[in-house]
Amino acid sequence: MDNMDTANLGVMSGIIISIGLFAMIFGIVYLYKRERMAMIERGMDPRRYKPQSAPYQTLKWGLLLIGAGAGLFLAYILDRTVFASQEDNAAIYFSLIAIFGGLGLFASYRIEKKEVANKVEQE
Repeated sequence: MDNMDTANLGVMSGIIISIGLFAMIFGIVYLYKRERMAMIERGMDPRRYKPQSAPYQTLKWGLLLIGAGAGLFLAYILDRTVFASQEDNAAIYFSLIAIFGGLGLFASYRIEKKEVANKVEQE
């Protein structure tokens, strides 16, 4: 009886996942077309409203990942040297990843703020 329930569950999950994937793709395409039609009805040109690039977005992600990587590396070093006698040191990893990731985001903020100030001064 248990094997039969497991087999039915596997078949049902495959069907549900397939239907969900189809519904998600259909919904995205439908809403995209509906948005474009609404823009045309209002007299707007949909080609003019393309997503604008965010020049500092890659800087922000880069510094976040560099900070998280540095935090992970420092946590590994501390785990192997300073806290080697303790058994469970998972909190060190999470805290240092969060601290250094936050420092990366803060550095990104400072760089963006400085660039905006320089642009304002030049104008």
